[in-house]
Parts: sequence; C-alpha cells; structure tokens
Amino acid sequence: MPPVIHGSRDIRSAAVAIETPGPARAFLDFTTALTMPLLPRLESAVTWVGIVALMVLWVPMTVVARLMDKDPGLYQCGRFFRRLGHAMAKVNRAWRVEVEGADLENPRNPYVVVANHLALADIPILCGLPWEMKWVAKKELLKMPFIGTMMRLAGDITVDRSNRASGGRAMVAARRYLRQKVSVMFFPEGTRSPDGRLYAFNDGAFRLAIQTQVPVLPLVIDGSQDALPRGGWRFGAANVRVRVLRPVSTAGLKPKDADALKARVRGIMADHLARWRGVTRECVDGLAPATAPA
Repeated sequence: MPPVIHGSRDIRSAAVAIETPGPARAFLDFTTALTMPLLPRLESAVTWVGIVALMVLWVPMTVVARLMDKDPGLYQCGRFFRRLGHAMAKVNRAWRVEVEGADLENPRNPYVVVANHLALADIPILCGLPWEMKWVAKKELLKMPFIGTMMRLAGDITVDRSNRASGGRAMVAARRYLRQKVSVMFFPEGTRSPDGRLYAFNDGAFRLAIQTQVPVLPLVIDGSQDALPRGGWRFGAANVRVRVLRPVSTAGLKPKDADALKARVRGIMADHLARWRGVTRECVDGLAPATAPA
C-alpha cells in the first residue's frame, strides 16, 4: 500500500524522496548540514553591521541634539540617544520584546529606577522605555567606540568601581539630575547575573532615593539572558519581557531605613520574576539557601 501523505509539507518530502537519486540526495543532505550552522552566524553578522551603521549615524545627530538641548538636565539629548538602543533592538530579528506598564503619568516626576541585570542586551532593550533617565554605569563603557562619546554627550553618570571617591561624585551628579526632574537608572546588583537569579543589591540607589525623597521605580526584565550570551557575539532567539512595577514611596523614610527599603524592593522584584517563571521565590533568589536534595 502506498504511503498516506498529509498536507503540502509531506508532499514536498515525498517528492524529494522519490525524485532525488541516491548520490544527489546524499549531496543535498551534506550541503544542508554544512550550511545550516552558518545561517545563525550570518544573521548575527548582518545584525552587527546594521548596529554599527546605526551608531555611526547616531553620533553626529546626538551632537546636534546636545547643541540644541537647553534643558539643564539634557533631557531631550538623552532621550534622543536612548532611541538608538530602541533602534538597535528593532533591527535584531531574533529578539521579541514585550513591555508592560511603561506609561508614566508624568515622566518629569523623577524616580530612582532600579532593574535586575541579566545580559548586555538589557541596556538597549530598557532604552526603549518612553522616558529619559540618566544611567549610572561603570566607566569602562566610555571606552566603547561611539557609545562612550554619546554617553558623555547625553550626560550619563559613570563610576570607577575601584575608586570610592568616584562613587561619591556619581551620587552628587545623580542628586543634581533628580533636582532637575530627570530620573536616574541603576542596576543595583552591580553586574550581570551569572544564572538568571536575583543577587544582592548595593545600597547606593536606595540611600539616594531616601536622601532626595524620590520614589523608587522597580523594573523587571526576563529572557534577555538568551539574547546575547555572555562572552559571545552571536545573537540568540529571545522572547524578552519587561515590566514597570509600581513605584515604592520613600516619603518620611530616614537613612537608617535604606536596608529595609532595599529588601522591600528586591522582594517585589523577586516575586514578579517567580510569577513569570512559574516557580517559587526561592528559585529566583540567588541569596536563598540551597535546598538539600531529598
């Protein structure tokens, strides 16, 4: 009895099996096996070409935006620079980004924004949020071609993590921006998570929020750990989710309350990550004690 064929895909497969002679079929299988691993590399290379082209194009336009921006907080220049990150995420066909809760009532009511950090891809993805915030970043980013120049133009804040005085200067700059009604952005873990879990938060963002009586705005991002694996150049297929959570008030809090505020915000973020992943909070908490095997 002849094989039953269902649908056009089976028809094509059957046609190849029937019409392709043995040696030709072997050659077809060989070339397919040879070229398939090259396609992701080729797609990543094309995406990098597009990203570099965007950066080259964006530098002179950011210079113009800086010259035209009369806001003391460089709000418009920074906002223009942030659109580069949004464009970089858009040219990457391997990424799908879903953002929830990003509509702030008044973006010029400043926040101390904090987010978990999974991958380098977090930065361009979070730049797609529709308001300006000055990023507190490690000084090494200033050495990146094009990006470092635009960070300086946009007024981002850099920190030399080996120099305590540098941290103090960064906090002074952050307070100035908050007075100028511009939010500031921190990754309070200080570095990328090695395994997707949430690790210890530094105090700086929370002390700043209390000193200035500005609310803390938590962000949660997930899925970006697959977007650009650490140490690699190939983009991975990633379904990234970003959620802007409810602001946490600092009204009436004192410096001694910084640890409690930090713990509260971290707990809110951990709970949301756990709900997204369908696991318990302990599974996303990098500080939770290891569970002994049964």
